[in-house]
Amino acid sequence: MAAFKEIRTKIKSVESTMKITKAMEMVAASKMRKAQSRMRAARPFSNRIRDTAGRLAVANPEYTHPFLVKRDVVKKVGFIVVTTDKGLCGGMNANVLRVVIKELRELESRGIASELTVIGSKGLEFLSRIGVRVLSQAVQLGDIPHLRRLIAPIKAQLDAYRAGEVDEVRLLYTRFVNSMTQTPVSEQLVPLAADKLKADSEAQTTNYIYEPDAQTVVEELLLRYLEATIYQAVAENMASEQSARRMAMKAASDNASNVIEELRLLYNKNRQAAITQEISEIVSGSAAV
Repeated sequence: MAAFKEIRTKIKSVESTMKITKAMEMVAASKMRKAQSRMRAARPFSNRIRDTAGRLAVANPEYTHPFLVKRDVVKKVGFIVVTTDKGLCGGMNANVLRVVIKELRELESRGIASELTVIGSKGLEFLSRIGVRVLSQAVQLGDIPHLRRLIAPIKAQLDAYRAGEVDEVRLLYTRFVNSMTQTPVSEQLVPLAADKLKADSEAQTTNYIYEPDAQTVVEELLLRYLEATIYQAVAENMASEQSARRMAMKAASDNASNVIEELRLLYNKNRQAAITQEISEIVSGSAAV
């Protein structure tokens, strides 16, 4: 009887866990659709401002922005790492942090220092634990990214680049491919790479009139471009988070269902063995009489 009670208790416990994972799967599916809508809505603006920045980059104005100038010697690299604030999303954070560690070790082997701006509690906890220098941070962003929460930590990294404290800034996040696939990505943020700023041949022959002046226009445009790029990365990361969490909770629910089936099979086997034993004892007693 004690074994039967223990198995029944385990079955009830696993059933309770499965109810939680099922609910979390449904919540993640709902949030995933909203996150994908925000991500797709941000893409047209990001693409348009990239095209506009590309046109001005090849127009050769009288002012060359520091973000467009590649430095000959790289002594220090800044990283902007985007992770999640919550867990239970499979290996998503582990994958992007594995890329971060790989790049940090590669730079360290070449004698290049690094400092990080971290977006998301999971990345901050991990990187602080291993002793990486964190310049700025943004955590607890919620389910909807707001640019005003990102500007301050991003500005700290860009100001360090302007001041010459870092010679290159990289952006690492998880790109949303589809509901089943999310890929960790490492991109160079500044100096702006030529392949990132798309420009057509028309821009090479176009003369622009800047109001009030080229420096102000290019400065504002490139800042908006970088902000849009990082916002898009955060939106992609949030869509990836909900997709990964939905898949993780579905896998947990399926595993819980399998465990329940195995426990019920074990319970039925033990119950049948007990019944068979009782019948054998009754028959033996009757034969003895």
